[in-house]
Amino acid sequence: MNKKKPVTPFGWAIKRRLTELQIDQKTFCEQHGIPPYRLSNLIHGTRKATRFRHQVADVLDIPEELR
Repeated sequence: MNKKKPVTPFGWAIKRRLTELQIDQKTFCEQHGIPPYRLSNLIHGTRKATRFRHQVADVLDIPEELR
């Protein structure tokens, strides 16, 4: 049975900003050189991915309290 991980508050912030910018995850990853699986890790909290976490938070201007 494949159970999906829930989305973290940081993950929701990522999804919200991408929606506001009208850009999908794949395009965002391509534009910023982020592997799609790493963005998924950040959204679901399955890995820290610190380098990409800071990059995504900065590019999307995610508030400090959600990082």
